[in-house]
Amino acid sequence: MNTLGERLSYARKKYGYTQNSLADTIGVSRGVIYNLEKNKTAPQAIVINAICAVLHINADWLMEGSGEMENWEEAAKSDRVLRELYEFVQELSEDEQLYLLDTAKALKQRLGRSR
Repeated sequence: MNTLGERLSYARKKYGYTQNSLADTIGVSRGVIYNLEKNKTAPQAIVINAICAVLHINADWLMEGSGEMENWEEAAKSDRVLRELYEFVQELSEDEQLYLLDTAKALKQRLGRSR
């Protein structure tokens, strides 16, 4: 992977995003992701930072191909939050769990974040 576009495409697919879903998640048009992956435009720092935050990857790896791809610090934060949520939800009844899931889905939709 020699270019930013190749690295972005690889990371996006590895973490299960389409160009549309990644664009929607970070609040840009699909064309922005497409152009980055085709190396047609220079990346803006705010877009790179958003991509790295969503995919939990290092900006140095994405921009230059140096260092590790994964940002283990961000992944560890997510892992901690997910473990805490799991422990909390285990204490709820099935009806309460389903209600919480529906509430989370509604919040995600309201915030406009879909994968």
